[in-house]
Amino acid sequence: MSGFRYQSCLILFMLTGACSVAEPKDTAGANANSLITKTETNAAGASKGASIQIDAGGPADTVRAFYKLLREKKFREAIFLTNLRPAIEGLTESELKDFSLDFEAIAGEIPAEVKISGEIISGENSTVTVNLPNEDGDKDEVQPIKLHRSGDVWVILSVDAEAEARIRKEGKSYFYNLRIETHEDEAKKMLERISKAELAYSLQNGGVYAEFQVLIDAGLLPADVKTSESTGYNYVLKIADGKRNYFASATPAIYGKSGRLSFLLEPDNKGVSRVTSKDTGGLQIKR
Repeated sequence: MSGFRYQSCLILFMLTGACSVAEPKDTAGANANSLITKTETNAAGASKGASIQIDAGGPADTVRAFYKLLREKKFREAIFLTNLRPAIEGLTESELKDFSLDFEAIAGEIPAEVKISGEIISGENSTVTVNLPNEDGDKDEVQPIKLHRSGDVWVILSVDAEAEARIRKEGKSYFYNLRIETHEDEAKKMLERISKAELAYSLQNGGVYAEFQVLIDAGLLPADVKTSESTGYNYVLKIADGKRNYFASATPAIYGKSGRLSFLLEPDNKGVSRVTSKDTGGLQIKR
């Protein structure tokens, strides 16, 4: 586990436009006359970087511009082409820099040339297919991107209707809240992983527990457990009672910005490790 955990969602919606995107309703119904389809078989006069003809201002052109802007690190302009716009249009340049690490990572995922292989327009809705690296980055996969026409422009649907309503409500706080929620979720998961790592180590080493570096060297924990730069949390592991007991904690690196909840991992009265959480104002939970 490495990098900001909410980057996975950011990268997902910014690369594929599909971070829990609901299927848009076909406002044109089943009227075949409203359906316009372009696929790789219709490649005559196709634009560079595409296997279909791309019309200026059309859905495929919007998708092409989106990836070009991301690759050029023009993040505000890129997100303006999506229904995430209310989450970023209120951010100042200084606030936008708070997410520079995340957006830089996203830009690095964009291939030099994004191949657009299909476009289907049905009334006010459209689906554009692009060839993008899969999650492992070892091969390209066809990814569908949903769009909806808003006036004279096409908007990439990066989130579903429920999330879009939340974004409109939270505005520029959305990305901050998303980061906090995801960091908190991953902090809990990290402590659960520490518990499993300690169990595995103790079973192999006569019932004793180990410090972080030993667990990392054994391949039982990721190295970023030792830094808050990529996780947003500071993790502490204490070995006690002659290495026969331990407890671990996770506290926000910057309270209210990288997280709000503090977490504690320790054995209960039956010896089973449990994770508890509490808003302590950024302080470590007292045992």
